[in-house]
Amino acid sequence: MYNGIINVYKEKGYTSHDVVAKMRGILKMKKIGHTGTLDPDAVGVLPVCLGKGTKLVDLITDKDKTYEAVMKLGVTTDTQDLTGKVLSTAEVTVDYDEIVTAVKNYIGIYDQLPPMFSAIKIDGKKLYELARQGKEIERSTRSVTIHNIQIIGYEETSNEVTLLVDCGKGTYIRTLIHDIGNELGCGASMKSLIRRAVGGFRSEEAFTLAKIEELVRTNQIEAYILPVDSMFNGYSRLVVDRDYHKLIYNGNNFSREHLAKTLKESATTSGEWFRVYDSDDIFIGIYRYDINENCFRPVKMFL
Repeated sequence: MYNGIINVYKEKGYTSHDVVAKMRGILKMKKIGHTGTLDPDAVGVLPVCLGKGTKLVDLITDKDKTYEAVMKLGVTTDTQDLTGKVLSTAEVTVDYDEIVTAVKNYIGIYDQLPPMFSAIKIDGKKLYELARQGKEIERSTRSVTIHNIQIIGYEETSNEVTLLVDCGKGTYIRTLIHDIGNELGCGASMKSLIRRAVGGFRSEEAFTLAKIEELVRTNQIEAYILPVDSMFNGYSRLVVDRDYHKLIYNGNNFSREHLAKTLKESATTSGEWFRVYDSDDIFIGIYRYDINENCFRPVKMFL
């Protein structure tokens, strides 16, 4: 069984769940999880967690993301992208400077109303299932963070604007485009979407399912699976002395006296997080230093 994270390039036509199902067949293992839904027509980065790495799903899902999206001005649909039923069309009379101003207005934190065509559950039912039945229910807005938006392309004749969006978790790019279109007064829908990055995972370093299948067939796949502890390289490393392995194997607290000799005097601050290993260099988990009790407490175990 494999343990870690692999950077998958989700291709058009697949759901995120389809990718997981394909990966289970390719890797011949069941314990696999994806790190964030991408619409079937969207493409790009989809980090996939394997084995012990599935404990990282929530952590990676919360990472900032970068998207490249094409905004089609002058048309609105029920899905907020061009795959949906057209609700309205309008003449586009705004100029480039007005588009720039409207786009910049969304940089920062804003309250976004999740679309009906989404996987969000309300009262146990997914919104897109209700939307397909022609139902629309009341939703609450959610605060989302747009770190930056750049206009990287503009086709005046086709009324298409290409955006590069850096955003926080839970942001619907379709809805962002819909909202920008409303502000411009002509409406807008998303024509295409590429997820360029999720945290440190980049699209140019991602592998298609066909490439992953080839790497498995040629016994090269393990070289491209990132180890679980690589997600925590920003935390200092601690090694527990062999005589006290039982403490960490059972998920117990441990004190400075239980560390390997060279680390007993290492500086620590209250609340600081650490990568903890046993004496055989096996990653155990993430621990937090508790200055009041002078001990290290488990935050997340990966053994």
